[in-house]
Amino acid sequence: MTASRAFLLFGTEEQEPEARCLEAGRFSAELVGGNLRTTRFSGKEVLRAISFLVRDRDWGTCGAAITDLTVEEEDAATIVRYYVRFQAPDGAILGCRATIEVFPDALIFDARLTPDRDFETARAGFAILHPIVAVAGRPITVEHGDGSIERSVFPDLIEPWQPFKDIAAITHEVMPGVEAECRMAGDVFEMEDQRNWTDGSYKTYVRPLALPWPYVLKAGETVHQAIRLSIRQIGAATPKVEQTPSRIEVSLRRDQGTLSAIGIGLRPDEVSDELLDAGLIRELGAGHLICHFDPDAGHGAAALRHFRQMADASGAAVTLECFVPCRRPVDEELSDIARMVRASGLKLASLAVSPSVDRDSTPPGSVWPACPPLEDVYAAAQGAFPGVPLGGGMFSYFTELNRKRAPADRLSYVTHCTNPIVHAADDLSVMQTFEALRYVTRSVRAIYGDKPYRIGPSTIAMRQNPYGSRTKDNPLGKRIAMANRDPRHNALFGAAWTLAYAATVADAQPEVLTLSTLAGPFGLVAEIGEPVRKGNPRPLFHVLRWLAEISGGRRIAVDTSAPDRVVGLGAASGRATLLFANLTSEPQELVLTEGGADGCRLTELDEAWLRAGGKTPEARAHKGEKFVLSAYAVARIDIP
Repeated sequence: MTASRAFLLFGTEEQEPEARCLEAGRFSAELVGGNLRTTRFSGKEVLRAISFLVRDRDWGTCGAAITDLTVEEEDAATIVRYYVRFQAPDGAILGCRATIEVFPDALIFDARLTPDRDFETARAGFAILHPIVAVAGRPITVEHGDGSIERSVFPDLIEPWQPFKDIAAITHEVMPGVEAECRMAGDVFEMEDQRNWTDGSYKTYVRPLALPWPYVLKAGETVHQAIRLSIRQIGAATPKVEQTPSRIEVSLRRDQGTLSAIGIGLRPDEVSDELLDAGLIRELGAGHLICHFDPDAGHGAAALRHFRQMADASGAAVTLECFVPCRRPVDEELSDIARMVRASGLKLASLAVSPSVDRDSTPPGSVWPACPPLEDVYAAAQGAFPGVPLGGGMFSYFTELNRKRAPADRLSYVTHCTNPIVHAADDLSVMQTFEALRYVTRSVRAIYGDKPYRIGPSTIAMRQNPYGSRTKDNPLGKRIAMANRDPRHNALFGAAWTLAYAATVADAQPEVLTLSTLAGPFGLVAEIGEPVRKGNPRPLFHVLRWLAEISGGRRIAVDTSAPDRVVGLGAASGRATLLFANLTSEPQELVLTEGGADGCRLTELDEAWLRAGGKTPEARAHKGEKFVLSAYAVARIDIP
């Protein structure tokens, strides 16, 4: 049976909802699954999204079934009407009647929702996303519920708490001479800096986080909310928006520091598969094993002996990622763990510790759980593991590190992870997270200066859920927010995402970057029903092997004229090696001013390669300055 193109690109046959363009004059927006995406005026993005979303008690997105959808296109307006049913995990239904009206200078999104029985939710209502590119650090005017006006700026560095509360309207400059006002009605709105979770947006949402959640919408009671987006032209004419050239220009900046070492995560619940696949660590060239150890999950001496086996087989340095239960004096708990480590024979190159309570997020307005001071936890770790470099931070996401900043004086390095599907799991949103990831690393450097910095394990699928009781199961291989499996990890999309991640964080010069575990749904090896044969390396394995090969080299910063479409990075150690990833489903043409010399070698991970079996890719000669990257392809160019 021949694999479909969708399966090779995304690892799933699931089709994303089709986007329908709604237009009126110079105003346009994409209608996707009943919500609005990429609202533009005169070609310029005004809002990234206006969505009506319903979250279950664990912040998972409730399934939405749309019926009775109609679109009326008139001379002066486009009007959409539909009915949508949101279903909670317990079967309760929240029905919503929605109307969207698009005019030449305004857009109105109106929703009326009524539950069939008491409906438990963490949030039900509108979310408005402002883009961050060309908006971060720019002026904003906020009208509050009492009519008062606040003039400020969109945060540049990432705000840990809500930058604006009690919002009735937000006004910002879209382009010179054009302002956009977004007015909200029906509940209390506030803004969070969604870059905390690597979303490419500032999110203004309904219902303050300081209020209790989950909460209950009463059976039969109707709630009405509405959003109005208005355009105001200050000047006499609207400036023309320059069209992005179809060809992408590439420029190189050499001697930009050192590239990260590559780490691989190990998990005690994948012991048998990890033992089978241990040889892949040497083949990949990973320098570090990030070994997850959680006494609350029953990890003990057996897990540590397994980590020693893996270290002996791979030759890689070991970091123990250790949760500390903090139910007894922490010096006693860490001393017990240290005795088990010594008994196992495991040699630690470094140790990272985190109190167990910090695996769960503490939202704004919530009471922080009881926890020993981090200074005491770090001191106890140093006492139990003398001479072992100590890391701290969060084993979850930057959000939690930004809100609870680790005191760095005792730390040899600071660490955190990220995840791209906390709030949205569509292909575009996942690839747009790299816009925010740049600000994550900038913000870490602003907080911790030149302190050594490690990132990961970070994968598309969610390794843990700090915001609810569990991650979401995904047995059908769909695009699901907060899912513990994501089919794109297994396909070309995952390979492109992995390279783009490494390229995006390179400016921060993390000393270790971990973007995969060895086995399981976050791992290097294919399972049944994937684009490559079971037991063979997934496409991202080859990307990580390339990254490991050039790690420690002098970094070449690869700048492209369209970083939303193609990103890259490189290294020089005698020859120059450049790596590129296409972040889109369309072919992208690059112009390589330093890539056209005789003797260049080109290696591609693309649809044709994967269709041929996805074995170790082979290089071929490349001449000329032009190069085309197919959909979600990754390419390597070696320049003599």
